[in-house]
Amino acid sequence: MGDDSEWMKLPTDQKCEHKVWKARLSGYTEALQQFQRITDEKSPEWGKYQGLVKKFVTDSNAVAQLKGLEAALVYVENAHVASRTVGEVVSGVVCKVFNQPKARAKELGSDICLMYVEIEKAEAVQEELLKGLDNKNPKIALACVEVLRRAVGEFGSKIISLKPVVKVLPKLFESREKAVRDEAKLLAVEVYRWIRDALRPPLQNINSVLLKELEEEWAKLPTSAPRQSRFLRSQQDLRAKFEQQQQNGGGDEGDDGEDSEEAAPAVDAYELLEAVEILSKLPKDFFEKIEAKKWQERKEALDALESLTKNPKLESGEYGDVVKALNKVIGKDSNVMLVTIAAKCVAGLAAGLRKKFAVYAGHLVPTILEKFKEKKAQVVQALQEAVDAVFLSTTLQHVSEDVLAVMDSKNPSVKQQASLFLSRSFRHCTPSTLPKSLLKPLCSALLKQVNDSAPEVRDAAFEALGTAMKVVGERAVNPFLADLDKIRVDKIKECSEKVELAGGKKAGGHVKDKVQIKPDTSAEAPSKTSGPSKKAPAAAAPKPSAPNKKGKPAAAKGAAPVKAKKTETKEVTEAELSAEVCEERAAAVLPGSCFQMLESGNWKERLAAMEDFLKATELMDSKEMPCQALVRMLAVKKPGWKETNFQVMQLKMQVVCTVAQRGCFSRTSALSVLDAVVEKIGDVKCGVRAKEALSGVAEACGLPWTAEQVVSLAFGQKNPKNQAEALNWLSNAIKEFGFTGINVKAFINNVKTALAATNPAVRTAAISLLGVMYLYMGAPLRMFFEDEKVALLSQIDAEFEKMKGQTPPAPIRGGSKPSGADDVEEQEEEPEAGDDVVDLLPRTDISDKITSETVSKLGDKNWKMRKEGLDEVAAVLSEAKFIKPSIGELPLALKSRLSDSNKILVQQTLSILQQMATAMGPAVKQHVKTLGFPIITVLTDSKNAVRAAALVTLNAWVEQTGMKEWLEGEELSEELKKENPFLRQELLGWLVEKLPVLRSVSSDLQLCVSPLFSCLEDRNADVRKKAQDALPVFMMHLGFEKMNKAAAKLKPASKDQVVSLLEKARASVPAKPSAPNKTSSAVSNNKTAPAPPAPTKPAAVSEQVPAETKKPAKPAPAPKAKAVVKKTSSKAEEDRSGPIFILMPGAKEQRVKEEKSLKVLKWNFLSPREEFVDQLKTQMTPCVAKWLMEDLFHADFQKHIKAIGTMMEHLEAEAEATVSCLDLILKWFTLRFFDTNTSVLMKALEYLKQLFITLSNQDYHLTEHEATSFIPYLILKVGEPKDVVRKDVRSIISVLRRVYPASRVFPFLMDGTKSKNSKQRAECLEELGSLVGLCGISVFQQMAAKALKDIAVHIGDRDTAVRNAALNTVVAAYNVCGEQVYKLIGQLSDKDMSMLEERIKRSAKKPSSTAAPVTKPQEERVSGPANGSVPRKPTSGEAPLKLSEIRSQNAAEQTAAVPREFELDPNFIVDLPETMMPDLVLVETTEPSPCEVSEFKFRLPSISSSSHEESMSSINLIISQIASSDTKTSFHGLTKMVEILREEREWRRVTGHVDEFIVAVLMQLRLLSSKRLVDERETSGDVEKLYASVVSALNSLVLSGELTQEASPGVLKDLVHSLLTLVLDPRLQRCSDQAQLIRSVHIVLATLFKAADPTNTLGALLMLLQEAYTSTTCSPGFSEMLMKCHWRMIKLLPEKIEAIYLDRVLLDINNFMKLFSKEMLKHKPNDLAHRTVRTLLHTLYKLVGPKIMDHLSLIENHSESEVAAHLKRAMKHSIPTPSQTSKDSENLSKEKRQPAADLVQSSVKSTSGPSSNPVNPTHFRERLRALRQLHGLENAELQSGQNEKPPAPVASTKPIVSSMDALQSQLAKLRQSREQQELSSACPRSPVPSVGPHPDLNELKARLEKIKAAIR
Repeated sequence: MGDDSEWMKLPTDQKCEHKVWKARLSGYTEALQQFQRITDEKSPEWGKYQGLVKKFVTDSNAVAQLKGLEAALVYVENAHVASRTVGEVVSGVVCKVFNQPKARAKELGSDICLMYVEIEKAEAVQEELLKGLDNKNPKIALACVEVLRRAVGEFGSKIISLKPVVKVLPKLFESREKAVRDEAKLLAVEVYRWIRDALRPPLQNINSVLLKELEEEWAKLPTSAPRQSRFLRSQQDLRAKFEQQQQNGGGDEGDDGEDSEEAAPAVDAYELLEAVEILSKLPKDFFEKIEAKKWQERKEALDALESLTKNPKLESGEYGDVVKALNKVIGKDSNVMLVTIAAKCVAGLAAGLRKKFAVYAGHLVPTILEKFKEKKAQVVQALQEAVDAVFLSTTLQHVSEDVLAVMDSKNPSVKQQASLFLSRSFRHCTPSTLPKSLLKPLCSALLKQVNDSAPEVRDAAFEALGTAMKVVGERAVNPFLADLDKIRVDKIKECSEKVELAGGKKAGGHVKDKVQIKPDTSAEAPSKTSGPSKKAPAAAAPKPSAPNKKGKPAAAKGAAPVKAKKTETKEVTEAELSAEVCEERAAAVLPGSCFQMLESGNWKERLAAMEDFLKATELMDSKEMPCQALVRMLAVKKPGWKETNFQVMQLKMQVVCTVAQRGCFSRTSALSVLDAVVEKIGDVKCGVRAKEALSGVAEACGLPWTAEQVVSLAFGQKNPKNQAEALNWLSNAIKEFGFTGINVKAFINNVKTALAATNPAVRTAAISLLGVMYLYMGAPLRMFFEDEKVALLSQIDAEFEKMKGQTPPAPIRGGSKPSGADDVEEQEEEPEAGDDVVDLLPRTDISDKITSETVSKLGDKNWKMRKEGLDEVAAVLSEAKFIKPSIGELPLALKSRLSDSNKILVQQTLSILQQMATAMGPAVKQHVKTLGFPIITVLTDSKNAVRAAALVTLNAWVEQTGMKEWLEGEELSEELKKENPFLRQELLGWLVEKLPVLRSVSSDLQLCVSPLFSCLEDRNADVRKKAQDALPVFMMHLGFEKMNKAAAKLKPASKDQVVSLLEKARASVPAKPSAPNKTSSAVSNNKTAPAPPAPTKPAAVSEQVPAETKKPAKPAPAPKAKAVVKKTSSKAEEDRSGPIFILMPGAKEQRVKEEKSLKVLKWNFLSPREEFVDQLKTQMTPCVAKWLMEDLFHADFQKHIKAIGTMMEHLEAEAEATVSCLDLILKWFTLRFFDTNTSVLMKALEYLKQLFITLSNQDYHLTEHEATSFIPYLILKVGEPKDVVRKDVRSIISVLRRVYPASRVFPFLMDGTKSKNSKQRAECLEELGSLVGLCGISVFQQMAAKALKDIAVHIGDRDTAVRNAALNTVVAAYNVCGEQVYKLIGQLSDKDMSMLEERIKRSAKKPSSTAAPVTKPQEERVSGPANGSVPRKPTSGEAPLKLSEIRSQNAAEQTAAVPREFELDPNFIVDLPETMMPDLVLVETTEPSPCEVSEFKFRLPSISSSSHEESMSSINLIISQIASSDTKTSFHGLTKMVEILREEREWRRVTGHVDEFIVAVLMQLRLLSSKRLVDERETSGDVEKLYASVVSALNSLVLSGELTQEASPGVLKDLVHSLLTLVLDPRLQRCSDQAQLIRSVHIVLATLFKAADPTNTLGALLMLLQEAYTSTTCSPGFSEMLMKCHWRMIKLLPEKIEAIYLDRVLLDINNFMKLFSKEMLKHKPNDLAHRTVRTLLHTLYKLVGPKIMDHLSLIENHSESEVAAHLKRAMKHSIPTPSQTSKDSENLSKEKRQPAADLVQSSVKSTSGPSSNPVNPTHFRERLRALRQLHGLENAELQSGQNEKPPAPVASTKPIVSSMDALQSQLAKLRQSREQQELSSACPRSPVPSVGPHPDLNELKARLEKIKAAIR
């Protein structure tokens, strides 16, 4: 007892492992009880016993083992982890249970095995059982056979693979144990029950007695096919159906038949056979004997081969020599007996090898066909069998050329047999394998034989054509029969009806009669009007569809549903009656006078007779109406259907319609009238009645059948009007009757025929029909037309675009018509039916095309072979279009290719998988475990392209399968556990995208929480970020409590961090999407949009449509409904009362990142495709209220108007939330721009106008992402034909400038000028002219020349409005920059130039007029200081000015006509020396400048005689000379370049070569420095002269203005570095004669800073400063000079601010600030470099204001950056009043004109003394206002500064106290100390060390060559 008490205290799992058997028995008992109590299959308790289950079944104690087996059975049945134990448990059962004597143990063991099969582990169980058959213990073998038999009998051949079972049967029959043999016989009987005769060939070699016994047992089996009685977990729907049928007594026979077809797929006996190798068994002298002269020896060899080929399955090998020998015998041997044997050998080889024999088919087919000239029947029969067997190994495409070659043979026997061969081959074809391209030449050859003199040839041709017609349909063949007479066509049709295809279908009316008769015996419930028609076995489609649970018709391919009426039980088919019988029956029911006057010659009498006829049919009893007799009388009584009076003909059509609708109208009756009705369908007067008659026939006989007949008859005629109208009728009929039962593929063939018609009306009707079919089928329909011509395909796509977003109308006629309340559920499930329409598409089984050879190629070691295999698979998928899910061994082969070392093959495999998902449709979900999760594994790849392709493929699969399959099980969590940063970040990002739109998820998602927490602590920052983003999404489904509980299990170090992140994520958990309302979904199917029903009185489904019209009558009760919300639980009104936009922090930035990283589609399209709409809908779901989402994406435009009205009402109240969703809102409005409804468009424009005004009032700036997603589509609407729309768009563009800089709007407008729409071009040009007039040419940024050239092109436009707009825009530019416009616009034709000159003359604004007062509108439009790309406006006769001339004319320039922003700033050059170099401030102005300013003469450009190519080559030659190491060559090149740069018409040639030129100059400076180092004692005169030339060339470049703008930041950095190094060169400083050179360099630097692009200049300086700060070799002098350059640029900022790309500058500043850690700043709080950059940042803030925070978009995590922190501190401590802001701006503007020191003031006393005119501040206020308006910064604050008093003159203005002043004082101290050091010590003789490693000559040469290559 003591021992017992010890183990009794143990937990259950430890008891199960105890060494005492009693303890184990107790443990098993407790475990069994515990297993029975657990209700959740995902409970963690199951995992405790995962490793113990094997011990349950292998216990050594028999008593304990019995209890353990019971527990194991319950465990396997209920545990979700049981599938992992299958191998060890089943192995234990086989070895340790089946040998037990107790029957109960064996029974439990068998049940365990079968339970594993039930939980989807059949393969593993079968493998272990087959191993058990080899056990020496006969008890084990016997038990294994029993279990196999039970498994086959209960689960069927679909679940249990029969091939390995059949393989072991012969071995079991030879067992020594009788019990095993007997059980094996029972197993063989069970297998036979499932596969029937396919079992005979594998067992043909067993004992004859045993075989006879089996035959007897097989004969006793019932003929009905077996049915599966036990189902897998994934087949629970079939299980429920099976149980229901069992309760109903087994169901009716028809159902049994259909289920049997599903349960017992056809098994090919060939697959069950073992291949036999015969090549090695051939006689050694076979090839010698086969060529022997004696026929006996040849026969001996052939007999040996024939005996070997009788094996039904042959091993593949090299049969080339054998085939070659047989081919020779057939073709050349004169002995017909040998030919016969050889033909039999060929047939045997082809049958045994099947597809592997295809390579030899091309050699044999021509020979066999030629040999058909033999007359003997025995030979012909053998040859027929041979060629037929060969054909089955290949395709008709491969042998078609050989057949066509013998069709022209002179021998009639050859022609006959070739036609018969085609006939037999056609029987094995399908419409997809017999395309038009192949059918056309074959039909053409057969048509020639139709007229052959030999009757047997004609008959064979008729048979072949009839077979082809049977296979592809009449519509496909009829175009080829146009030239045949009716007799021959009828003969072909007769042959077609007699043809029996390979699948067993037989043509003719007998099958159709059976299809119609079947419902009469099975229809039991007349109330179910849409009862399905049962299919006869002979007419079974390849994929039979069982009746729908809602009673919808099962749309079988090729069979039409019968309209179920009250007379449904009557016979609806009948034999064709003779004319006499018809007349007799008609006379019995029609008035006698009517019957006689039908043949009257007077049309009025015939009209009266037809009126009586019609009345009689309307009053006649429908049950007694002789339909066939009545409609036949319309044709029998002359003139019949040749009636010439349209009134009589109309009445005849009405009679047909009435008889069809009221009587029991059969297809026989329909066939008698359809031809005549279709012939009149295109008639102008009778066409409407004809269509009504066709609709009546369709209602009686079913639309699918009727439509097929109508289209066939229409295209059998040559009247295009009839063809077009037949298609139009069909389009309308589909909408009325629905799409159910339509033979999709047949109609696609019809449409293709129509699309190829020459008549445009027929093509248009076909495209319209495609649009209607698209409503029901969706995107898969397009796959059938990918081979069409591009032009035709674009028309089809346009039609599909019109139909996008629309829902198919509910059927109102036919069997699909809903009838009252009984069909409520049917209407509710209509979307399902719509989704199932894709299942109507005929799918191809490609498993036979995926041969073992293809699979072996996929696994080949050679990558080329693997690629070849992938190409073959892709070709198979492309050809099949739609495929069945059975794809053989392909999944495993493709899975291995996903881990291929060749990444190109991996991407190709992903493409194939994506193609497979589309082709297979929803059925691809069964391959998710095999192929889906390996796609996720590809995300571990380090290449972005591979991961992107994997994500695209993954999304394609999810689109077909849904997310359920992916979230169930542990596979997803296992993938997430892999410590691969790429996999984790991509997979988490994917989950963040997919999970928020799911209403519910599998509980297995809980398994992903632990890996998610580990991702939060991943070393990779991106993984951590993605994991944090995923927390709210996981929490949305799992809840905070579950995740917090999971976090509690973490280690203490990790727990705190994870819990804090969970708390943070808790605040941003998105709301779950609610389930759709059934009522609303039912209503939406009918394409209505009623308002939600009142809470107190919900309307019935049948009343939903009238509810919409009744609601506006009672607007008052709305408040009451809101008050009763809590009582009625109506969520519709409750939701509408909340906010419409949900503020989600960081959501917009995340969307921008996803679009930049191409994780989502970029918002860029010509017209919105479905994927863009779906993407937007997905993105808006978490941000927009659910009820508003329904309105936004509703198909009804009224809902769109209502949604826009709601957004307008909430705009002010939800301004912040609107801004957070602004990008999505703007994208949604771009979709509305493509709508054709004017009401929606006007409402949208009204909202946009109000929106931008609101954003402007809030000082909001559009981001680049928002602007590029919206503005291009807004500009599209500028070309709208309606004036009211264009007016609104223009007003929106004008308001848009307040929130987005005009300079950024300019590129979009320029793109708009390229449109084909003349109105759009004119409006865009007008807007450009307005921008130029308002803001100057600075709106063009750096593209002034190109833009004006493009604008000037439109002066020659054909449209008057476009010409005038272009002229006005160029005139506006002329008013700003004068004559230079002629140079910018380029060469124009004489006519265009005269128009422009005339318009300029008439312009009121003359460029030579004096400056207007500052209050004039012209001054208001003046922009800020232009950058280098904006031309200056000179006065007439302007000459180059030297410094002295500039100073002497300073006073006169104040009143000159030239606007100041386009002037050359003289004060900048004058005060430059002090600012840049304090010790060189004295500039002798009386001396000539070493580099004179280039002389500019403004005149019209002359036409150059040299071509553009010659100009390019000459510039490249000059640049290469400059970089030469030869002094004279370089000097010559520099001189030539200076000459070019001085001539205005010449320096334009340098455009595009600036970087190249500067790099060449830098190379030359490096060479000069090297030469000076070689000889330091004396300076060569050539070197000095070359230095001067270099500086002169640089001076000419920077003075050209626009050219300097092209310099890139990297080149500018090297240029500034080289010039500063040159200035600080001690050798130059020691030489007194080099002072002039140093001053020239200073001037070049000063001009460079003013002329170059400020963004690039600041970037270059910041890069230099960064290098100087990190370098240990940088001299103090260089750092000081670099600081001065920075301060100079800071001083220029007020006039450059509008041209600066702030986002890029702030990014450069942020990169620099990263160098300064907090510890470093503590030690160096006054670091000069850091303070300089902070001063730059502070100055930018002062100039831009708080809006500078909107320009941090390029900085990653900008909210945590140093730049953002500094700007926030600046905003906090210096918030200026509006007046202070105005004053600061004015002071900054004035600062640049204040002399820097007294010395400079004295030197320029004459120009800057008291006589100088003060600067007018009003002028600058107006400039600032225009600049702010240009960049969207205009607000009310600027107006407050206009009343300020003008400041004192510049000379007396006090400097602003700022950080710049402190830095300048600090600089003065540093400069003073440096001067003292220089005086006390001699200057070093070595050159100044550079900032960092200077690029050597080789590097500079490489850069030069790279730039040249880029320019070419």
